[in-house]
Amino acid sequence: MNWTNTADLRAQVQRLWDRGDLLRSSVSSSVIWPVRLSLKVPSAGDLSDRFEAVRDWLSAFAATPHVRIEWRDWNHRVQGSQRLPSAVWIDTLQSALALIGKTSQAQRFEAMWQRTAIAQPRLLDWMSRRPLQALDLIDRWDRLLAVVDWLQAYPRPGVYLRQVDAPGVDSKFIEAHRGVLTELLDLALPPEVIDNSASGISQFARRFGFLNKPVRIRFRLLDPTLPSLSGCQGLPDITLDASSFAALALPVDHVFITENETNFLAFPPVARAIVVFGAGYGWEPLARAAWLHRSHLYYWGDIDTHGFAILHQLRGYFPHASSFLMDRETLLAHRLQWGDETEPARHELSSLTVEEAAVYDELRFDRIQPKLRLEQERIGFGWFSDHLSRMSSDLQRTTTQFS
Repeated sequence: MNWTNTADLRAQVQRLWDRGDLLRSSVSSSVIWPVRLSLKVPSAGDLSDRFEAVRDWLSAFAATPHVRIEWRDWNHRVQGSQRLPSAVWIDTLQSALALIGKTSQAQRFEAMWQRTAIAQPRLLDWMSRRPLQALDLIDRWDRLLAVVDWLQAYPRPGVYLRQVDAPGVDSKFIEAHRGVLTELLDLALPPEVIDNSASGISQFARRFGFLNKPVRIRFRLLDPTLPSLSGCQGLPDITLDASSFAALALPVDHVFITENETNFLAFPPVARAIVVFGAGYGWEPLARAAWLHRSHLYYWGDIDTHGFAILHQLRGYFPHASSFLMDRETLLAHRLQWGDETEPARHELSSLTVEEAAVYDELRFDRIQPKLRLEQERIGFGWFSDHLSRMSSDLQRTTTQFS
């Protein structure tokens, strides 16, 4: 039987809730009441063939609370005069909320709306566009408003997030809510105090005038003949802030980047080379170092779709970068070390070479194995050493290419 039942009616009203229509209606006239719900009733054939089932359905349907049912009389040739529903209406917002058990949530949203109308009326537009998200934030809303209040009082403050002195707010709270705070602050602050060239949660601090924590770059000197830094003699493993790293101008021809700390620490000596402990998708700090653009870069990441996506991002800053041990031969040689990638990427990556794109396509289209992944730390060290040795002649040939 596919006749409309009480659960079907609730599902229709639930969809109004899921779209945010009912919450918006609680603070505006966005929904015009009454609302007619769709209805499927027994046919004439059903009355003839399944009369008892129809009577049971009618009894249960008529008992549906919070709806108004319109009826019509139907003279059936076998069963005689029958009374069947012809339309179902929800007359008021209160009835809709009661039907799906959302009355208390709507009341909380209304109270939240009234507080915001007094404290930050510019944010009502955001609440109207994202009512369900606003309701989800209700236990944190006062703290979010406190951050907005503070930045209105101290626009572009030139301090660290840790120094925001707002009730119940610490830097972890701000960092965890940078996405929603960006949307709220874009509405609440004057345009002239917002740096629109900074976008995304990673650039929240710059967008609103906070100081950023210094980005630190960790690297190892792979050639003992390279000049050491002042105060770092005998220390091949060095960490510097991005500005100091950019100012180095080391006389290197080759720079290896790896995402794995063990590979970073175990990387063997290579003439006129360094290895950098990778930065994932955050390549901008490395790109500030002009001397890196004169070196040949080799990126060593996982052989999975996100590894190639990171390589693609790197080439946005260093177009000449090469991949290292991210080839099909390496992948197939380590079959026993294969693992699973949780959420593979599927989009096009335009900066990959023909060989890299072929491997990426095999991974993203599951041509070898669904969600296939080979983590870089699972590649045999002997395989790595042999590959690096075979590269030696190429390294020698490219030594002068970027000098």
